Amino acid sequence: MDHVSIKPEILVWACERSGHSIEDMRARFPKIERWSSGEDSPTLKQLEKFSKAAHVPIGFLFLPEPPVEKIPIPDFRTVGNKRYKQPSPDLLDTIYICQQRQEWYREFARSSGEDPLQFIGSAKPSSNVEEFADQMRHSLGFDVEERRKMHTWTDALRRFIEQADELGILVMVNGVVGNNNHRKLDPYEFRGFALADTLAPLVFINGSDTKSAQMFTLAHELAHIWLGRSALSDAQVAEITGNEIERWCNLVAAELLVPMAVVRNEYNKNAPLLDEMNRLARYFKVSTLVILRRIYDAGGLKKEQFWKVYNEELERLLAIPRGSGGNFYLTQAARVSKRFARALIASTLEGQTLHRDAFHMLGFSKLETFRDLGHTLGVA
Repeated sequence: MDHVSIKPEILVWACERSGHSIEDMRARFPKIERWSSGEDSPTLKQLEKFSKAAHVPIGFLFLPEPPVEKIPIPDFRTVGNKRYKQPSPDLLDTIYICQQRQEWYREFARSSGEDPLQFIGSAKPSSNVEEFADQMRHSLGFDVEERRKMHTWTDALRRFIEQADELGILVMVNGVVGNNNHRKLDPYEFRGFALADTLAPLVFINGSDTKSAQMFTLAHELAHIWLGRSALSDAQVAEITGNEIERWCNLVAAELLVPMAVVRNEYNKNAPLLDEMNRLARYFKVSTLVILRRIYDAGGLKKEQFWKVYNEELERLLAIPRGSGGNFYLTQAARVSKRFARALIASTLEGQTLHRDAFHMLGFSKLETFRDLGHTLGVA
């Protein structure tokens, strides 16, 4: 059996890149310590299995030294004003998947004669926050009163996504890489990103986050789309970031979801803070953290009090288990965006796109699943 020669440091790098140590991989690859020390070498078949387990392209394993991987879009995430560490394979693969879908949809839109979306790039970081949030609200048909009457955050988020979809924005919400439920995305690493484009603007939301938190992330990433700036961001309402673009997007997102004029009219400063926080969160269908920030912005909290309550509430929210399950086809449509899925299925049925390529972009391999998804979305 032929063995292949690879540098031990490449194996160590691949393990660390996947978030595992050499010891973690020992159960699946008993000889991995001998490979990493250079005492032995794997066969090509063993290396292929390791490549799949570590979620690393096999070609990387033959490099003379570990590569420096860079996120292909501007990265505005910070921790204590410092850039994040090496991106995980899950994050990188998610961005690459979305870029492939965006590229396909751009060509589809161009060949279909769709006009460029005029609102893309219509904002600037110096644009008035209140005025532009109002313009976005009008373009989206985003009505605070309509949202208030909805029963759940899920209903409000679904409607928000539909409004962006109807405007021409591909909104993809997924908590895993593709359809691999063993590769769950970490909201601590990222909450979302935007890929700006005049024909195929795309927003990705980390579905592992809470529904109410996803509302703010979507609003934040839509602000990036209006700026015409692709970006990977953390979208934290409490952060007063030094980055001009992120600061503007955070302010616009907060104003879009929770207009200050309504806050001042609705907030009862004489009621217990926690009662008001929860009442207004239900009213606006946003995270209690967003409400705390808006109460603070309205002058209802002092800085020290705000941070104390904010951190306590954040700790409480992080301890709440996340739900899962639901209708597969509705979940699948949300993962790839209904607009994208409808276009891809129609193009495939018309013979313009190969079934193989469509299955790859949708993340499954069965024709029956493809047809059922089409029927669910009204594409016969």
